[in-house]
Amino acid sequence: MRIGMVGLGRMGGNMTKRLIDNGHEVVAYDRNDETVKAAESEGAIGAHSLEEVVAQLTPPRAVWVMVPSGPITEDTCNTLAGLMQRGDILIDGGNSNYKHAQHMSEALGPQGISFLDAGTSGGVWGLKNGYCLMVGGDAAAVREVEPIFRTLAPENGYAHVGPSGAGHFVKMVHNGIEYGMLQAYAEGFAIMNAAPELDLDLHEIASIWRYGSVVRSWLLDLAELALADSTSFSAIKGYVEDSGEGRWTVEEAIARSVSAPVITASLFERFSSRSPNSFAARIVAALRNEFGGHKVMKEAAPAEVAKVAAGDGATSAEGAASASAESQAEK
Repeated sequence: MRIGMVGLGRMGGNMTKRLIDNGHEVVAYDRNDETVKAAESEGAIGAHSLEEVVAQLTPPRAVWVMVPSGPITEDTCNTLAGLMQRGDILIDGGNSNYKHAQHMSEALGPQGISFLDAGTSGGVWGLKNGYCLMVGGDAAAVREVEPIFRTLAPENGYAHVGPSGAGHFVKMVHNGIEYGMLQAYAEGFAIMNAAPELDLDLHEIASIWRYGSVVRSWLLDLAELALADSTSFSAIKGYVEDSGEGRWTVEEAIARSVSAPVITASLFERFSSRSPNSFAARIVAALRNEFGGHKVMKEAAPAEVAKVAAGDGATSAEGAASASAESQAEK
């Protein structure tokens, strides 16, 4: 079938390619023209505005929005809704709050436009392995675009999990669990790293845990890959961002009187990572880069630090200000 894809970043670009490689037609749009050209080279039909996306689709249309959560998603969905017609389907595959999906579904219902929320997990590995899809919304609309969901997901990796908002709610909890798992691995490896007298090979340990161990998982596979590159992560700043889902999970736990100490503590550890440069936080940053392509913050090279300390032809204050600006630019 033919579908519009709005947002061709780490996820949207690979999803577009996976769909094309499996026989679907994709009308691809991104604010970056070079990204659109790259999608065209993979076989996509390029569009240079949201109006062009809708114009190149045949009713009943389906458009998948894959842009950052928050105002960008809201503005994009509202604009598309104004261009679409009765019978069309709008899908939000980003990490939006589930309440946004409920609001959009209620607002678009009278216009006859279906709004589906597709929680999407798979990161930069989704092109090869497929994306786990947790879909919420009207059952008839889900069936209409189910060929898209089944193509994007691996076998047994897709489900219609409930009404509007259910998809993003389940993905929110999924990411909250991910926070806890990442933190547990990070703390375990940090404890072993703190025992130099035992001369432990952390890469070897991660590798053997992958076979037969009760703590084996895909995240552990990624830990083994990360540790193959470095066992100290000295080049990575232990600064770990949170994109919102962990906070929302904790908020929901509080609102529903559900005890969630592990997820809550892991969220607070991310906050603390933004001050001390802990080994555990460097592992979390490295793993997020492995599975999702999330940026890591690099430590300044020793030569650069010495250069700033020496002034390099400027006053110490000027040198420090320059170094700070460069550091912020990297972030």
